[in-house]
Amino acid sequence: MSSRKSRYFGTRDFYRHTLQIAIPIMIQNGITNFVGMLDNIMVGQVGTNEMSGVAIVNQLQFVFNLMIFGGLAGIGIFTAQFAGKGDQDGIRYTVRMKMWLSTVLTVFAVLVFIFAGRPLVGLWLTGDSGSGDTAATMKAAMDYMFVMYFGMLPFAYTQVFASTLRENGETVAPMKAGAAAVLVNLVGNYILIYGKLGAPAFGVAGAAIATVISRFVELFLVARFTFRHEERFPFAHGVFASFYIPGKLFGNVIVKALPLLLNETLWSLGQTVLSQQYSTLGLNIVAAFNISNTISNVFNIAFIAMGDSTAIILGQELGAGRMEDAKDDSGKLIVFSSLLCVVSGALLFLISGLFPLIYNTSEEVRAIAAGLIRIAAVCMPMYACENAMYFTIRSGGKTWITFFFDSCFVWIFSIPVAFVLTHFTGLTILPVFALVQSVELIKCIIGYVLVKRGSWVHDLTSYVSN
Repeated sequence: MSSRKSRYFGTRDFYRHTLQIAIPIMIQNGITNFVGMLDNIMVGQVGTNEMSGVAIVNQLQFVFNLMIFGGLAGIGIFTAQFAGKGDQDGIRYTVRMKMWLSTVLTVFAVLVFIFAGRPLVGLWLTGDSGSGDTAATMKAAMDYMFVMYFGMLPFAYTQVFASTLRENGETVAPMKAGAAAVLVNLVGNYILIYGKLGAPAFGVAGAAIATVISRFVELFLVARFTFRHEERFPFAHGVFASFYIPGKLFGNVIVKALPLLLNETLWSLGQTVLSQQYSTLGLNIVAAFNISNTISNVFNIAFIAMGDSTAIILGQELGAGRMEDAKDDSGKLIVFSSLLCVVSGALLFLISGLFPLIYNTSEEVRAIAAGLIRIAAVCMPMYACENAMYFTIRSGGKTWITFFFDSCFVWIFSIPVAFVLTHFTGLTILPVFALVQSVELIKCIIGYVLVKRGSWVHDLTSYVSN
């Protein structure tokens, strides 16, 4: 019993160290998602069509966001291990690669939205409109999308600085920058959506304008912090004096980063396809998922922060050559993340019937949203477990394994199940959603086997940065 306990439960110092990394990330994500929830509620007060239009665009933006996260995370595996080794030149090279990649991905995404935005939004407007208006929903979506173009590049560059700081153990500064940005966003929403303090009432476009402004604020704050603390982060000195990257390192990083970029892109596309499949059961489903996802995102901060913390802790241990410590700590981090989400899932379940009442929408939408929230709450410990396993495998650079584990699973299992249930059965959205989520249990079993084997334990910095 004692050996089992030591394998899955850490010491007080272990949890203190973990929470020192996780809590600032939780706070930042919590503030961001909480204000995002208020933002969503503000748009929801305008009407169901406007709320649905913004939700559809945000689903498309979600793909872009995860492309950025995935690409930077692949490079960040090296950054974390270089930080563990104290190799400042190595960190500089990875930051330069992050800047190049984020610029290319942003230009690509903006061009896609400009030339294919309307037909992409139209994919969600093929089902029964119910209490919604497809034309009004399309107009709201396109108004919102046009303004959001201008916030995509500052968002990407913010992630370059914030991710690098976290990989160097600094989680508080990105948290503060995020908090300031969401405050700007919240105030901007109030003024620009409803036309307060003498400003015009822009509606959904006002929400987008406020978001864009907040992204520039966040970029300014996180970049300024990085360059004003060069004594703590020596990599910042001369990081952009040139954009030289050693060819050998570039090749090694691309080999590891490409699967993560593909994974996050295909996984987010998979989630978008799932959303579109659900929408074929009615336009009201789009509004209901928007409400459900908004509150679920607030409660998901525990396992999202634990995923980031897992990658940072294990990455630094691997970079420092502490292989056995990394292998031993992986199980403790997975268990801790799952237990945290038993608590957060229970709290989410308790408020599932109350939260939809805030929105200015129909009783049908509220009832569907409440059911979706309850299903997500029950599944939250499972999400936490598979998320921690994913970040554990990723920390050692086994990115092709995570590619098959994560995105391929969605396309091979989840999407076909959703397609069959939505097109060939008479089931309503709640049993369909519950059945699709239950498929994730297979993923947990696969993840357990992969982590247990320990083939992910690997020091990437042996590739040298010279």
